[in-house]
Amino acid sequence: MSDFEPFYDVSRSYEDNYEQGPFGAFAEALKDGNGADAAGTTSEGALATFLGQPVNLPFGIPAGPLLNSRFTTAAFRMGFDLATYKTVRSRAWGCNPFPNVLAVHPKSADGSLTPGSAELDEGVLADTNYETPISISNSFGVPSQSPDAWQPDMRAAIEAAGPGQVLVPSFQGSRVEGMSEEEYIADHATTARLVKETGAKLMVMNTSCPNEGHNRLLCHNPLLVGRITEAVKQEIGDIPLMVKLAYIPSDDALELMVRSTVGHGTVQGFSTINTISAKLVDANGNQALPGAGRDRSGVCGNAIRGAGLDMVARLAAIREKLGLDFKINGVGGAVSPADYQAYRNAGADSVMSATGAMWDAELAHKIKASR
Repeated sequence: MSDFEPFYDVSRSYEDNYEQGPFGAFAEALKDGNGADAAGTTSEGALATFLGQPVNLPFGIPAGPLLNSRFTTAAFRMGFDLATYKTVRSRAWGCNPFPNVLAVHPKSADGSLTPGSAELDEGVLADTNYETPISISNSFGVPSQSPDAWQPDMRAAIEAAGPGQVLVPSFQGSRVEGMSEEEYIADHATTARLVKETGAKLMVMNTSCPNEGHNRLLCHNPLLVGRITEAVKQEIGDIPLMVKLAYIPSDDALELMVRSTVGHGTVQGFSTINTISAKLVDANGNQALPGAGRDRSGVCGNAIRGAGLDMVARLAAIREKLGLDFKINGVGGAVSPADYQAYRNAGADSVMSATGAMWDAELAHKIKASR
């Protein structure tokens, strides 16, 4: 892997990536011309939609590695017609210490991790030996610039989208010490309003990273998510809202999530999954990521594709059972055109790839060529 340069450089800090990135082919795309995706946009024009917006191909990059408008613009030029602006907050928020990304090596022959398995708690090997099909740690902690910085940059990112391309803003609320539940709900609504002010045509609310303390996810509380989305919709009106989910093992809990949001008219889609939490260890069995509270990390990439496909299929079954109209965005381990098609076959209306796109800048072009 030494001859390949991901557009997010895992050997540099988050701050250095924000200031100096993107790298590799994405950096070249910013130099090569002013047009979006000169090599990959279909000549027929938009062939699909994403939350009501026309897109050439419903494929792109989810919240995470596209740190600012330079990254999202490069993604558009590399043929990713959906580019998600990294999750923003109502206030500046620091990143976990470097390193944030390590290569992860599950024990299974196909490199997959199974939700709820003993391996997740016993320890999964993590090191700097990056091999394809790639799986990595995701230990950033959802950093954010202040609104004074990200609002004008998000406006620029939206304007850089080419025909049949859409900038997808991601946001979340921030829980701080002493904050009441009502204040926590209000912070989500405030952040959504700040996103709306940039001219966003749609947005995704992240409920799948720890908000309430170590390893406690907001999406594990469907009733609270329902209350939050009601407050958010009061701020954003008719702008479509998608909710980002982690893996939810219980069908009853997943159905309650749908009933509490889509059933109340507040949510128009779900994006799933984010990561799978695992204890990461080095070759000696010691904690792989340094620092207190970092014994576990979200794992993304090839290892979580099976879990992502499972969540998409279960959401699609609930959609049919309840007769509700909502979109499903499949995320997790899509590293090839076959993976894109597998997600579509499972019921996804759109697909996104973060780790796969980082290690294969041509992935969108390959999918378009395979159709």
